[in-house]
Amino acid sequence: MLMPLEVKSSMSPVEGLSWSMSLGDGRHMKQLKGVLVLSLTVVSSLCASEEIDIRSLVLSNLELSRGGTSYAEMTMFIKRPTWERRSSLVGWTRGTKDSLIRFTAPAKDAGNAMLKLGDKMWTFNPKLNRNIRLPSSMMGQSWAGSDFSYNDLSRSDKYLTDYRFELVDTKVQEGKKIYTIDAIPNDDAAVVWGKERMTLREDAVMIGIVFYDQDLQPLKEMKSLKIGNLGGRTFSTHMRMGDIDDPNSYTEFEYQKMAFDLDLEDRLFSTFSLRSERTR
Repeated sequence: MLMPLEVKSSMSPVEGLSWSMSLGDGRHMKQLKGVLVLSLTVVSSLCASEEIDIRSLVLSNLELSRGGTSYAEMTMFIKRPTWERRSSLVGWTRGTKDSLIRFTAPAKDAGNAMLKLGDKMWTFNPKLNRNIRLPSSMMGQSWAGSDFSYNDLSRSDKYLTDYRFELVDTKVQEGKKIYTIDAIPNDDAAVVWGKERMTLREDAVMIGIVFYDQDLQPLKEMKSLKIGNLGGRTFSTHMRMGDIDDPNSYTEFEYQKMAFDLDLEDRLFSTFSLRSERTR
C-alpha cells in the first residue's frame, strides 16, 4: 500500500529561527543555514517520493489486467436510444505496449480485429481483406461504433511520460483508501484530452475516469460496474463508458475469462496474425 511519509520535528521553523538569531554570531548563522538547507532537502525528497508513489499506483493499474502476457474473453454491449448491439471478443496482450483484439460474434462482425504494437495501430476488416494502418489523427475516433476511442484502447506506459500526476483527494471507502488523481498532459504531449481525473483504490483497482476536453469541461466518463477476480487477479471486470450529458447512450465492456503470464508466440503480435482466424 502506498502511504505518504510523515516527518515530525520537535521544533517549529519559527522557534528554530528565534533560537539561532538570539545567539547572534556568524557561527550559529552558518548552523541555521545548514538546518534550512537540510530541511529543504528533506521536503524536496518527500515531494519526490509522493510523486513516485502516485506514478507507481498508475503504472500498477495499467499492468493489473495485463500482466506480462494475457488472454481474455469479453463481451461488449453498445446502447443507443434507438438500437442495441452485443458482441463477443477475444484479446491478447504483451506487456503494456502490445495487444490484439478480435471479434468472434455476431457472425457479421467476426474476424474484425485491431492490433497495437507500441505506438502503431492497425485494423483488419475481412470484407476489405486488408490491414489498415491508423494515422494519429484517427486515434480520437470511435472504435467499432462504441463509446471507446482507439486512444482509450491504446494506453501504455507511455501514459506516464505524456502526463504528470497530481493527488487531488484521499478517502476511505469500504475499508480501502481511494485516491483521486488528476492526469495533466505535458505541454509537448500529443494527446486527445485536456485532463483525466481518475479514481483508484489503494490496490490499483480502477473505480472510474472522467475525461475533460481541452477547455477542461467534463465530456465522458468510464466507471466500474463490478470488481471481481479473474485469473487470480482482482480488477474492474465490468466497465461502462459514456457521454456525461447523454445517460441513454453508453458502452459496457465485461471480461468473462482471463489468464495471465502465458507463453505467447511473438508472431501472434504481427500484421500477419491480424488477418488470421485464430482465436487461441
